[in-house]
Amino acid sequence: MKRLLLPLLLAATFAHAADETPLDALPYTPSLDVAAMDRSADPCDDLYRFACGAWSKSNPIPADQSRWSVYAKMANENQRYLWGVLNKLGDAGSERSATQAKLGDYFASCMDEGAAQAAGLKGLQPLLAHIDALKDKRELPALLAELQLAAGNERLFFGFSAGQDFADATRQIAFAYAGGLGLPDRDYYLKRDAKTLKIRTAYEAHVAQLFTLLGDAPAAARAAARNVLATETALARASLSKVDKRDPYKTFHVVDAAGLKALMPGFDWAGYQAALGTAPWHARYNVTEPAFFKALGKRLQAMSLSDVKTYLRWQLASSLSPALDDGFVQANFDFYGRTLTGTPQLKARWKRCVQLVDVQLGEALGQEFVARNFTPELKAATVQMTDEIEAAMARSIDSLAWMSPPTKARAHEKLKAIVNKVGYPERWRDYTAFDVRRGDFLGNVMRGNAFEARRRLAKIGQPLDRGEWSMTPQTVNAYYDAQMNDINFPAGVLQPPLYDTKMDEAPNYGNTGGTIGHELTHGFDDEGRQFDAQGNLKSWWTKKDGQEFEKRAACVVNQYAGYTVVDDIKINARLTLGEDLADLGGLILAWEAWKAHMQGKPGESRDGLTPEQRFFVGFAQWDCADARPEALRVQAKVDPHSPARWRINGVVVNMPEFEQAFACKPGAKLVKPAGQHCKVW
Repeated sequence: MKRLLLPLLLAATFAHAADETPLDALPYTPSLDVAAMDRSADPCDDLYRFACGAWSKSNPIPADQSRWSVYAKMANENQRYLWGVLNKLGDAGSERSATQAKLGDYFASCMDEGAAQAAGLKGLQPLLAHIDALKDKRELPALLAELQLAAGNERLFFGFSAGQDFADATRQIAFAYAGGLGLPDRDYYLKRDAKTLKIRTAYEAHVAQLFTLLGDAPAAARAAARNVLATETALARASLSKVDKRDPYKTFHVVDAAGLKALMPGFDWAGYQAALGTAPWHARYNVTEPAFFKALGKRLQAMSLSDVKTYLRWQLASSLSPALDDGFVQANFDFYGRTLTGTPQLKARWKRCVQLVDVQLGEALGQEFVARNFTPELKAATVQMTDEIEAAMARSIDSLAWMSPPTKARAHEKLKAIVNKVGYPERWRDYTAFDVRRGDFLGNVMRGNAFEARRRLAKIGQPLDRGEWSMTPQTVNAYYDAQMNDINFPAGVLQPPLYDTKMDEAPNYGNTGGTIGHELTHGFDDEGRQFDAQGNLKSWWTKKDGQEFEKRAACVVNQYAGYTVVDDIKINARLTLGEDLADLGGLILAWEAWKAHMQGKPGESRDGLTPEQRFFVGFAQWDCADARPEALRVQAKVDPHSPARWRINGVVVNMPEFEQAFACKPGAKLVKPAGQHCKVW
């Protein structure tokens, strides 16, 4: 149950020469950038436009991106820097440690486009041959395990890995979870509006194109695509919605080995797990969606052997397309980039290669990033701000008139138990077992997928490692993990223009303080509040207090449900509720922490803004952003975050402190009548 500040952003950049220029030597953008503002706008009507109205004019969406933002631009600089690092490490003649050699050799192999083109499907042929050799569906479990290890995802029917037991967060058990879809969400298969039908038609054509690239005749490829779509549609019908998946009780269904077998009677689970390299039977499994596995079992029984092979060929080739020759790379981009999200141009190869290194050798790359760009002083300053915001949360809990003393006591217990992780992990991941071979790009990708899958599978039945991170240090993002009960701030997000040591306190507290408060509030949002101080799914609320929380959360749902994403599509406020609550609670906490921090100190007025105004403009500018209409339509279906404008205006409309800071008058668009403000924490 990890809650992110943002959907994970892929770093992007314009064409620059690779170098190792330190991040602090790159062009400086302050955390409050007056050049991004549109002072013709009335902040009381539209703070987002007032703070960010000029940002898009000087920061147009790059041709290889579907969306662009302050975060993405910052990730751009991180990626540009890491390109220079990897370029140097790719020199086989340079002095390199064993880990640096892995980084450099992986990157150099990825960058060798000529070799990838010459190889074509050669590296994939053994797996395709194994699919073709399938003689009986009883052999499917072992083959499926082999393909899942190579492809590294749950695209092939379902996923199987380790996870923390919802009932006892100290232990890790086996998880079986729904998958099998090539489109981002079940709604793409089930809805029949014009735009969804257009996407589905394009998807079927894309599937057919991949079969032709695999060597099928056009008519056979079209028939295979129809077959794939029929199977994926059946799986989509049995899958939970994105909103349902936010309810942990709907994804917690423990069974033993016999119970797992009963869900899919014809599937050899023991053989499947043996092929994965795990113990054949475990005492405890969490099947996140039992109805899905029942439907999958029936679908497998109904499918012919040929149907099964067709589906496996598609999912394998689609999953590994980015590591194949130009035909597969372009086809993958044409649908998932151009058609689905409106991105006009494929990313340059070096960008894709830096991203792959980040995915498969992320903490090794993180060591290079941290050593050059993250100081102990920066870590100490972030820890101090986090402590101040947690103190503000403690005061907030005490002040809640609607919460009873017993629930307050347990809320304090959970707050005190939260672990703050800043910058990078204390113990780096060991990549010794990852076999990187220079000149074998596809093989490196598949071995990297298998390495990570086995690393996770090996956790089953093992004690929990509470020091582990789920993001690399160079990532421009942050997250809260409800089962770990920790908040995590990678080094990559603690740089200007987000955290800015050259700037006064007000915008820093509005920006980074709001981020810290956001992640902290996730521990107490509609989903996080259901986990206790130890990370167990366990109610610690009285019935009345729970009802009072729901009443206040409903205020936020009703507000955001009225906002438009794009066209006539409204925000799915049940999907975005956790993030909306975190945005609101986070800024309230940051404001209180800033006020306490500034007690007895003079605030700084400059750029025509008071300290209070600088706090709110600094907050707003963390999410100056733009997105293509196609990307917004995808966001409306799958993203638990509201669009940028509403993540700013939707928060401040609930803060009387904002109205006072800008002397807003009754009737302004961002002014609510007294007593109508939404507030939970």
